[in-house]
Amino acid sequence: MRTTVRLDDRLLAEAKKRAAESGKTLTSLLEDALREALARRGVHAKSKPVRLKTFKGGGVRAGVDLDDSASLLDVMES
Repeated sequence: MRTTVRLDDRLLAEAKKRAAESGKTLTSLLEDALREALARRGVHAKSKPVRLKTFKGGGVRAGVDLDDSASLLDVMES
């Protein structure tokens, strides 16, 4: 089947280079990459969902900024 796909110029150039180095056609390289990506996604889709335990509480301690990793380390060490 023939279709049109838009690719980033640098990505296409790298794909053409890789195909030439491996002795494959660009089509073959893209098909293999797409098959691999789809197969990987299928494996992840079958995994069980993770359930996180939550606890009652008053939320984040006063003065704690979850976006400031340095201050979080200070709070955790004290």
